[in-house]
Amino acid sequence: MASFDAGESKRRCLEHRLRILEISQLVGALHVAPAFSCLEATDTVYNGLMRRGDDGLFRDIFIMSKGHGCMSQYVILEALGILTKEQMAGYCKPYGCLGAHPDYGVAGIEASTGSLGHGLGIAAGMGHAERLLGRDTAVYCLIGDGEMQEGSIWEAVMMTPNLGLSNLVAILDFNDYQGLGRTTETHPHFMPMAEKVRSFGWEAADVDGHDGAAIYDAITKRRGDKPFFLTCHTIKGKGVSYMENVPIWHYRAPNPEEYRKAVAELKGSLA
Repeated sequence: MASFDAGESKRRCLEHRLRILEISQLVGALHVAPAFSCLEATDTVYNGLMRRGDDGLFRDIFIMSKGHGCMSQYVILEALGILTKEQMAGYCKPYGCLGAHPDYGVAGIEASTGSLGHGLGIAAGMGHAERLLGRDTAVYCLIGDGEMQEGSIWEAVMMTPNLGLSNLVAILDFNDYQGLGRTTETHPHFMPMAEKVRSFGWEAADVDGHDGAAIYDAITKRRGDKPFFLTCHTIKGKGVSYMENVPIWHYRAPNPEEYRKAVAELKGSLA
């Protein structure tokens, strides 16, 4: 597998954040902060881990189980030429195909998600099917820490090692925020997360979720004989100081002045 360019990752993620902010000015509300926290992980999957064939199609599978983070997926698919600018302009519009959560049938979207807790089970099923078909497909699934409260997540955590699905990688966007508070405060006994999933038979690790190279290295250097669970420690709203870890930005679009401040701050971060 090719090496991963950390500098290019940072450049791409800056452009992705600016594009998300640009789209936010077209609608009344948008999941900006959840998209910003999982952006490096999503970018690393698409631009470092997922293999493409000569036909340009992906040979591997990505599931955005944390559906409200889908804007990170949309802007990356647009940058890769899979979604069009016209489709992006129709985000959450009556005539558009892109909603606040991803829908199967849209180019590049493998499953409808957003009803939290479903994506990991879907990913496990796909991984199992690929194995039965004799293919070497890798399946990547991004989940949220609030989503870990869903029982269906733990059913998938239990079943996956028993099926021997070493082709499945679960990536946890651990920004430590859910709708009404910090996950570590409302569910302290989830911690440490890696210890819990290891007890079910997974390989697990922790990493800085805003370091694309660290994410890439953790996944590519895993042992590979078990399903892999990577906890990415992230900041909700990462990159814009007034959004970081402020709950209102879970589902709100910045006004014109806030937009200008956010753009200036992001552009200044690489100056």
